[in-house]
Amino acid sequence: MRVLALLDGTLADPDAPLIRIDDLGLVRGDGIFETILVVDGKPRELGPHLDRLERSAAMLDLPAPDRAGYERAAKAVLDNWSGSAEMALKLVMTRGVEGGDGTPTGFALGLEISPKVLAQRAEGIAAVTLDRGIEPGLAERAPWLLLGAKSLSYAVNMAALREAERRGAAEVVFTTSGGSVLEGPTSTLIAVRGRTLTTPPATLGILPGTTQAVLFQAAEQAGWTVVVEPIAAEDLFTADAVLLVSSVRSITRVHTLDGRALPDSTALHAELHALYESQY
Repeated sequence: MRVLALLDGTLADPDAPLIRIDDLGLVRGDGIFETILVVDGKPRELGPHLDRLERSAAMLDLPAPDRAGYERAAKAVLDNWSGSAEMALKLVMTRGVEGGDGTPTGFALGLEISPKVLAQRAEGIAAVTLDRGIEPGLAERAPWLLLGAKSLSYAVNMAALREAERRGAAEVVFTTSGGSVLEGPTSTLIAVRGRTLTTPPATLGILPGTTQAVLFQAAEQAGWTVVVEPIAAEDLFTADAVLLVSSVRSITRVHTLDGRALPDSTALHAELHALYESQY
């Protein structure tokens, strides 16, 4: 099932033509998006996702997103959803038509979550480390690379996932050339040691995670220590748990990395997933 809504709150047919062939989001990937988990009709962290959409727009020199319009479109999707209890709500904004008047293209789309993702949540995943070609300080030295923006330019991320599949894995952990952990193509990485959760800093040029932020808040309230600092990729093999988290993926454990089995983190995963869910 899919439900498509425009920013004025009206519904559109998701199977009918909507995007012009000269839309810059289509021909150049020149745009931004957010994906939000919705459970029982309630979007999770809608405000922080809209905040991040605004930050991404500023990084791409796009007009400020019509926040009220996206809220209307989201409501229209949710009010007309009759599919599964869990769904993905995608908010999209492009630079609009090439050579046009600068009016952005914007819409909200409700989608079913794939059975593959739901199975990975429960069973965990195998991942591989891949060099992203990013070094510390690059985001500040070269802001035009848009590191940390959630743009539509996902060709590299999708190519990385195809490489993971060729290597017999389902996911990727990006690293710097120096061996520091970055993030997954569509997720934030968290390493667990004892009662400490660690995630890499956004200053490395990665996207700050909304799900990671919620989990860290819940963990702190429960007495865990949370740390934002660089992580060496080699240290993942001795961590008590390696997690990839995102809105739709939720809290997913990595059970195998680069073909090597990681310590069994089933119990830790269950505990941290329960902490995350306790926020809702």
